[in-house]
Amino acid sequence: MPSVHRQPGRPFWFCAFSIFNPETLTSKRVFRSTKTRDKKQALEICRAWHRATLKARNGKLSVDAAREVIAQGVSDVFTAANVESLPSASIKLWCETWLEAKSIEAEETTHARYKRVIERFTGFLGDAKSKRDLATLQASDVARFRDREAKELSRSTANLGVKVLRVCLGEAVRQGLLTMNPAVRVKIIKSTSESKRRPFTFAEIKRILKACKHDVEWRGLVLFGLYLGQRLGDLAKLTWRAVNFETGEIAFTAHKTGRRIVLPLLQPLSDYLSALPASDNPNACIFPNSAKHKRTASLSNQFREILVDAGLVEPREYKTTKKGRSHAREASEISFHSLRHSAVTMLKASGLSDVFAREIVGHESAAVSRHYTHLSTDDLRSAMQRLPDITA
Repeated sequence: MPSVHRQPGRPFWFCAFSIFNPETLTSKRVFRSTKTRDKKQALEICRAWHRATLKARNGKLSVDAAREVIAQGVSDVFTAANVESLPSASIKLWCETWLEAKSIEAEETTHARYKRVIERFTGFLGDAKSKRDLATLQASDVARFRDREAKELSRSTANLGVKVLRVCLGEAVRQGLLTMNPAVRVKIIKSTSESKRRPFTFAEIKRILKACKHDVEWRGLVLFGLYLGQRLGDLAKLTWRAVNFETGEIAFTAHKTGRRIVLPLLQPLSDYLSALPASDNPNACIFPNSAKHKRTASLSNQFREILVDAGLVEPREYKTTKKGRSHAREASEISFHSLRHSAVTMLKASGLSDVFAREIVGHESAAVSRHYTHLSTDDLRSAMQRLPDITA
């Protein structure tokens, strides 16, 4: 049995306990300083060491088990010294608590995204491990989850999982449940190849407009996406209140960034809006059918069908893979978001500075703006031909 002792001339209590040697199958009595003058604390430390030796003797002292013993030992020491118990929670309980808090402050779609990540993470850990103390969670657990997500789904999904866990565990640090955030130590997976996303060419945009000639609403969404360079979700929710024909402006707040955007109403957009039936309700949606969709993903799927009709992509055959929609599939290089790339490229190709292009599209940094810029050789040639001929 473990016991604590004082030695003459030594300020700290010592713990006497037995360490089992699996090679010789014998036990050795050892003395270790607990580094504390408090007998209650010393006794709890000694008991924690004894619990670890018992697990080792039974062959059950894994890395996770050792961490659990340490975490419980620290909690017991804290309780002995402070009467209050050390704040604690299981991995699963904390994640559920954090999700509940996020349901109040986050948008519905954002909360749903968080929930999918948390459910997949706790499912990955398994029922037994997810019920362990939050303090036993390691960076290696998050890294293995990231790698699993990258293999089964995609790199972007894996990276999203890491980012969500960083926020979740960061709040646990703030509340004193963790001393450090293990997810911060897990790197985001970098793409080894260039982004596949590209802008539409003028010829492709004309084919898209032709494919949706019988769908006035989608034709308008394409025009707005091209000339405003905004996201599909924001455009689908635009109301007539955003339009001011007198000043020739359209104003709205970007859902993702919360940024207020005021842009000129270019002639193609003004003509399109003028041709629509007039509405006396300023809160009426410009694109009512699209506004009914709660998830942008369903609109993206509709747009893909337009791309199929335009002959720009092949139709998806889910039944041929027998893996379902949740399985990873190769990302398409063109989508509605490509109109955003087209807008940035057109603006810069016309000679507009990066500052103006960023302001129009709503990019927060030059790095993001560069990612959306795809200037052709002809664009560069046109710009370089403006340089003066020094030999003339």
